[in-house]
Amino acid sequence: MLDGLADSIRIVIVGLNNAGKTTILYNLHLGQVVLTQPTIGSNVEEVKHENLTFQVWDLGGQESLRSNWSTYFEEADAIIFVVDSNDQDNMVLAKMELFNVVLHEDLKHACLLVLANKQDIQGSRNSGEIAQDLSLHKILTHEWQIQSCCALTGEGLREGMTWIAGRIRARRGGEVSLPRTQQAVS
Repeated sequence: MLDGLADSIRIVIVGLNNAGKTTILYNLHLGQVVLTQPTIGSNVEEVKHENLTFQVWDLGGQESLRSNWSTYFEEADAIIFVVDSNDQDNMVLAKMELFNVVLHEDLKHACLLVLANKQDIQGSRNSGEIAQDLSLHKILTHEWQIQSCCALTGEGLREGMTWIAGRIRARRGGEVSLPRTQQAVS
């Protein structure tokens, strides 16, 4: 049923600087880790997953660039918000930026995947703790999922993309779905 629609599936990856957004993009695109530098502006790549083709935009997370995120939101089917699970000092800021994103008018129909990245670092907060830190239970306007991941190994990334693919299929295929997902996946 998605024939002809696959090319229009658009995902935007956002999050604070150094959360691992670009590493995630290129792990999804190439299946390997590439050397990255802080993104100034954006990167875009085509990602294939479950017979679907996604146009995935990775946006720079520096404070000076966050005000430009909204220019990429139009027609986004999904938002991936990446959190550095080991950066407890910036969790309040991450929460604020997350809520700025989900409240944006252009994203009212987009599903939200929160990737709790850097799970390979000892002392990182797990997905349940990150869900509490970000007050995900207060997001009632979007379907959402949190997924633990490690951008360097790829662990958890495919599972997150599978969830997004399911949401896109449900929306475009006319299936009835719950208003949101409240699962913490470890």
